[in-house]
Amino acid sequence: MTAPLTPPPPPHEPSPGDARPSPGAHPDAAAFRGAAPHDAGHGQDGPGMKTELREAAVITVVVALVGVALGLLWLWLAPRVPLVGEAVDDNWVVYLKDTEGEQAVGVDGTFVLLAAACGAVSAAAVFAWRRRGGVPLVVALALGGLLGSLLAWRLGVWLGPGQDVIAHARAAGAGVTFSAPLKLGAKGALLAWPLAALLVHLGLTALFGPRDPDPYGQGPLPKDPYGAPLG
Repeated sequence: MTAPLTPPPPPHEPSPGDARPSPGAHPDAAAFRGAAPHDAGHGQDGPGMKTELREAAVITVVVALVGVALGLLWLWLAPRVPLVGEAVDDNWVVYLKDTEGEQAVGVDGTFVLLAAACGAVSAAAVFAWRRRGGVPLVVALALGGLLGSLLAWRLGVWLGPGQDVIAHARAAGAGVTFSAPLKLGAKGALLAWPLAALLVHLGLTALFGPRDPDPYGQGPLPKDPYGAPLG
């Protein structure tokens, strides 16, 4: 008499929570995949971007402070516009001594030339410091140049001749020549520094900047047994 046959137990079906690595997968692949989202979300900008932002802030401040030197040079080198005052019926009238003079144009031109020179020097200094620039450094260079121009303009006006020409004419006396207040007639001259800095930095980067590897470049040519390239 034989015992009744019992059916074999059904094969165990893995539940959705049981993750098995594929036969050819590395044993730590599942753990790596689980940690990938956390690693990807950690420091989205990355340490490189943080470093560039810090350097950009330093460049902006340093370049803007160079505006003090620009303001002093502008005050020293800009031509003076001569004025003359006269008393007419107890009222003072101030007019240009040389109506055909070009001193006012020379004031603007001196500022533009000095600002362009500051832009070229600051761009060369930034490029020498960081050959691989980046967008934050370029923006900092332009912003610092604009702030430096504004600082130079206001400093030159503040240290220059007084703005009250009537009081100056009274102090000098009737018919005595005195200098007009230093002013910038063309406000577009404030853009000379940032534009010159961007152009010079772009030119230096194009000529001497690091080159990215060519993604479509071919490997080294095959050589014959004697070392000469084939083809």
